[in-house]
Amino acid sequence: MWSGPRNISTALMRSFENRPDCRVVDEPLYGCYLDETGLDHPGREDIVTAMDCDWRSVVQSLCEGSPGDCELYYQKHMTQHLLPGMGLDWVDALENCFLIREPRRIIASYARVRPDFVLEELGIPQQLALFEREADRLGEAPPVLDSAKTLANPEGVLRAFCSSMQIQFYPEMLAWPTGRRDSDGIWAPHWYGAVEQSTGFSAPTAVSGEQVDIPEQYLALCEEAEAVYARLSAHALVG
Repeated sequence: MWSGPRNISTALMRSFENRPDCRVVDEPLYGCYLDETGLDHPGREDIVTAMDCDWRSVVQSLCEGSPGDCELYYQKHMTQHLLPGMGLDWVDALENCFLIREPRRIIASYARVRPDFVLEELGIPQQLALFEREADRLGEAPPVLDSAKTLANPEGVLRAFCSSMQIQFYPEMLAWPTGRRDSDGIWAPHWYGAVEQSTGFSAPTAVSGEQVDIPEQYLALCEEAEAVYARLSAHALVG
């Protein structure tokens, strides 16, 4: 599942981890990303020290098959972790899906944490490039989940998603116990406070399509991001 920051990617990972047939991995390329870019994220040194920062060995492990005896291996990926020097042939071994969110909400949220950023930090150009690559390979659009539609109708959208992936839907995907998971990334203390308290998908706090005000300095960047969102959201699953 390829997402960007400030989305429901961790809640969706919780949903899949609560299935009886599934194991998950949390942002396995994060260490490579921080090591290569030098970006100062919370817990950076711990992340780089704890993780394999050689992207080639990371992707080899991701493509070797499901861990343990599980039938389904859910990989939570951030598209901004796909750096220019990384090859992409390995993604052809995966069933690639895409999680999107309205750009104004992403930008408004992200700007509160890192006020000086470029679109690539949000993974939006990388997400479009990967989507188009996968669509060309498959001859059709791969599955796309929109966060607002998913929060508004979790069961309907997840049933549609499971059907598109030809996997069984489990009601257990709709609710999970509170707390931290052993599978959570080492960065969980910095970012996962809300999801650790969650027991399911929260109701959306705003109506999809509602205008979100952002500072003028981000308007050009937002316009570019919205063009990408429009292209991907045309394929978003509905329940």
